[in-house]
Amino acid sequence: MARGIGSGRGLLATMAVVVVCSGVVQGYLTPLLPGIGRHIGVGGVGQNNLYLLSQLAFAVMTPLLSKLGDLYGHRRLLRVAVAMVAGGSLLMAVWPTTATLTAGMTLQGAVVGFFPLLAGILRSRAPEYGRTGISVLVGALLVSIGAGGLVAGSLSERHAVAGLWTAVPVAALALAAAALLPDSTAPRRGHFHLGAATLLTLGLVALVLVLAQGGTWGWGTPEVVGLAALALALLALWVWVEHRSAHPLVDVRLLRGSRLAVVNVHTFCLAFGTIGFLGANSVFLGTDPARAGFGMGLGSQAIALVSLAMVVAGCLGSTVTPRLARHVGDRAALATGGVLCAAGFLGLLCFHGSLPQYLTGALLVGLATGVFEAVTRSLAAEVVAEEETALSVGINELALSLGAAIGAAVIGALFAGHQSAGADGHLTLAGYQWSWGVCAGVALLGAAMGLAFRGRRHGAPPAPAQAPLLPAPNADAA
Repeated sequence: MARGIGSGRGLLATMAVVVVCSGVVQGYLTPLLPGIGRHIGVGGVGQNNLYLLSQLAFAVMTPLLSKLGDLYGHRRLLRVAVAMVAGGSLLMAVWPTTATLTAGMTLQGAVVGFFPLLAGILRSRAPEYGRTGISVLVGALLVSIGAGGLVAGSLSERHAVAGLWTAVPVAALALAAAALLPDSTAPRRGHFHLGAATLLTLGLVALVLVLAQGGTWGWGTPEVVGLAALALALLALWVWVEHRSAHPLVDVRLLRGSRLAVVNVHTFCLAFGTIGFLGANSVFLGTDPARAGFGMGLGSQAIALVSLAMVVAGCLGSTVTPRLARHVGDRAALATGGVLCAAGFLGLLCFHGSLPQYLTGALLVGLATGVFEAVTRSLAAEVVAEEETALSVGINELALSLGAAIGAAVIGALFAGHQSAGADGHLTLAGYQWSWGVCAGVALLGAAMGLAFRGRRHGAPPAPAQAPLLPAPNADAA
């Protein structure tokens, strides 16, 4: 193996290339969909269905890729996942049609496997870089999400589909990086439970459909109620099957284990606002105050710059999180993320009359995003046995995705209930105020859950995964 790739900074830099690909893929399509939709003849409903398809792919692939990585090798499944993303990105860029966008966005859903699989490799190959490495990768992810959207939007200013090429070169680099990474040394045992995988997939598909379409179909309609009941029944049956299986797809003890459960609930609560409100944040920034009486009246490029500033704040948060956890302990670090998030949303609730005021609250939310994503991903990898690392981080990723989806659904419902009575029926400021308040309340619940975490006490010696940022002189040895 080439020197500098097997461990240490070379390993981390190679992983960062893969994570940047994940961030660009997650961030570059959002500003492009309206223009691409007009170019290929897909209206607002069709664009929403494409977004829904990507969310379904995320939910389904998260546990499957993570479990397969623990069973058959993290590097092998990482290469498969990166190849799927690269193929989907190239397909959409070369031949943008409704069918290829559908196929490409489905293949791109494999990005959800990147972080769990990389965590499995990092934990076994360079455990001394555990928390520092996770924080660096989270920072790279957040910045690349913002940068991907900004680059894609700039490319598509003259031609709608030009921005689709944004992900192609970074996916090619990620393929090369995945080829250089070593495999993890974690023991592999067990078998893939096809029946459990089928039940979990169908249950998650039904659940995501309810969350994504409930506001459109109507939360009290027979379709939504029936689909929600089906999701609960399938997931309950899945738990029952897993309990009886000698080789479960997901060891349900991971779901009810107190430490991982606390981490996942905290992740859900913080993702509820930090990610669930992103779409509404852009709408508020773009609202014309002369017409609505509130908003900032920003254009698309200015909105993209605000979003980029938020992810830069998130990068700062992820960078300082390992040092924060070393000095105050894991519980305090978890609580800090929740308090910062709540303070940001309360700031938006109380001070939103000018752009500097709004930016203060938004940047606090961005800072909280980096803190909670770094600490929860680190803890999700540490609180289980090494051979379950990828699956544990994958479950945490799923908690993040569901928190974001439910947050967006709740905010959508609040918006639907606060529209003006006039002919245009535009959204009122009260809809935003209720949303900011609810997000702050859920973030405080996440902070309280963080205080319930049973981890290393303040002042206790740090674990090997919490080593200083600078490696030993021979840390790059193969």
